[in-house]
Amino acid sequence: MRVRKAVIPAAGLGTRFLPATKAQPKEMLPLVDKPAIQFIVEEAAASGLESALIVTGRGKRAIEDHFDRAPELERFLKEKGQEKLAEELQRISELLSLHYVRQKEPKGLGHAVLCAQDFVGEEFFAVMLGDDVIEADPPALRQLLDVHEHRGGSVLAVLEVPREELGRYGIIEGEEVERGLWRVRDLVEKPRPEEAPSNLAVIGRYVLSPTIFEILRETKPGRGGEIQLTDALRVLCQEEPLYAYAFRGQRYDVGEKLGYVVATVELALRHPEIGEDFRAYLRGLCAKLGS
Repeated sequence: MRVRKAVIPAAGLGTRFLPATKAQPKEMLPLVDKPAIQFIVEEAAASGLESALIVTGRGKRAIEDHFDRAPELERFLKEKGQEKLAEELQRISELLSLHYVRQKEPKGLGHAVLCAQDFVGEEFFAVMLGDDVIEADPPALRQLLDVHEHRGGSVLAVLEVPREELGRYGIIEGEEVERGLWRVRDLVEKPRPEEAPSNLAVIGRYVLSPTIFEILRETKPGRGGEIQLTDALRVLCQEEPLYAYAFRGQRYDVGEKLGYVVATVELALRHPEIGEDFRAYLRGLCAKLGS
């Protein structure tokens, strides 16, 4: 059975972007003219999924409003002759069948995924983290789905990271079964570089078996009193096949300030309306700084 559903956790407090996120969701911070979470929903749709559950929390209503229809605004734009923009707003509301549930307490990523059990049922499903915006063709999630359809089992997206950054990620230990694909034997959450079993970091795209819900229910809170998805994955890989795939594409970590700025600059350079003007501005700025 093909994967039809995605779970998009979006209940985090966004503390790394305070004060900007005091009154607005981190997921709604724009990358040029598009909120970060829209990139995630568009990737899910482009990967062939039918529906997604966005796990939200208090103060996240703007996410739901963004993906809802806005008939008055669309009508206003059409009256002003801005037909293409009105059509774009309507397209956003039709990307996927979207559903919402609140994570009432910040109990970690594992708990956020567990909140989706009723929505998912007994199917394999995708998990997509909003901090990772990935530009890829085919989409990164589609690449994982292709592996799942070929191999079966659950699949994690991984990326080679520098040694000094290993302590920021979950790191896999595994056996390479074909080029760019590993059978996962274990995972280590945020290891010290000298203790890391590899340099392959888990990035925010997953295709998971529904067995993960049973495991999460038995998973004890770990670091920070949160239920860690990595802890559940360590159990899953002992019970069922779990693969890690080195996806092809450009990943931006928009969950931290430098990564967010880098993503904004690079996406602005490729933007059809402002790309050339922005490139000219940067050239001038570099010349000024170099003089």
